[in-house]
Amino acid sequence: MRIASTAANMSDARVMVVTGASSGIGRALAREAARHGWRVLLVARRAERLAQLATEIRADGGETETLVADVVDRATPQRIVDTALRAFGRIDVIVNNAGHGAPGTLLEQSDAALDVQWQTHVAAPLRISKAALPALRATHGGLVFVGSGLARVPAPYYGGYCTAKAAIRGAASQLRRELRTEDIAVTYVDPGAVDTEFSERAGKKRERDAIAAKPERVARAMLRGIERRRRVVNAVPLHALAAMFGEFFPAISDAAIARVVAGPDEPAEPPPVQIPSTTDSLDAALAPLARRMERVKLPQSFVRGLIDEGTSIELGDAAMRWAGMPNKNERAALREVFDALTNAGYLERTGDETWTVRRAAD
Repeated sequence: MRIASTAANMSDARVMVVTGASSGIGRALAREAARHGWRVLLVARRAERLAQLATEIRADGGETETLVADVVDRATPQRIVDTALRAFGRIDVIVNNAGHGAPGTLLEQSDAALDVQWQTHVAAPLRISKAALPALRATHGGLVFVGSGLARVPAPYYGGYCTAKAAIRGAASQLRRELRTEDIAVTYVDPGAVDTEFSERAGKKRERDAIAAKPERVARAMLRGIERRRRVVNAVPLHALAAMFGEFFPAISDAAIARVVAGPDEPAEPPPVQIPSTTDSLDAALAPLARRMERVKLPQSFVRGLIDEGTSIELGDAAMRWAGMPNKNERAALREVFDALTNAGYLERTGDETWTVRRAAD
């Protein structure tokens, strides 16, 4: 895990797998790693963005491959391993970066919404790590888990996200101790507040934050930590210190957060969240995407009409039926809907853009 010499033969260069590579921290890390001689497997759901990033990396002289996949799909971990070994012959580091938030208080979020957060931020990274373990044993490589300052000081109205990030923080510590004798490094990353698409994808209007760090800064800190086999990387030290302060002085942090969320004289009002009438319904499965669907004008009634048990769904065909000539954003939104329904058990993925309906809409 030493920094690669620029004269090193590319066939001997180390290999990094980055999930959630299509934007934000993942994208920045992939570019930074490629500049430092790593060969990179880019994993994400958005094919167009992956292709664009791969083109940029290759234009800069880097070596990369792409895999369009959803990390929560049970077939994805082995697909990642197989793709990396087929393309590069080895795996040195797995960076579990894929993630997204969904608004809602912890006890009001549906079972489906909570499960999506757990599967994305905890279960999927552990499944991917398990699948890659034999390859990492061969290279004495490393596992990286991207957490959040919200694991230390949870923010109101992101109950499932904060809880899942706290869990993966604990899992990283557990794995570091369990894999120590096998010389496999385990690194937990607290990226701090970062200027990415996170808030917008979570259903909030994206606003520029003066304290938010650029993804490129976080990526540089992460790569240094990975190459030095650090246990913990606090990518933005001041942000980490603030989170640590809040963790050790909960009364102060509770009061500060209450003022930020509610204002000094007004009670807190959570973001509007669709609360389904049942916890095991199509409504519940789509609740985290309600705002996304509203923005692209994707009716839930159209989605319901597709969920006919035993039938097949093809992304391009469904998008044409809905939007006529769909743009990239509309296709991406529809894919996210199908991924959510897959996680909820309504669909089963049969290909990169095809699904079979396992049960009818309720």
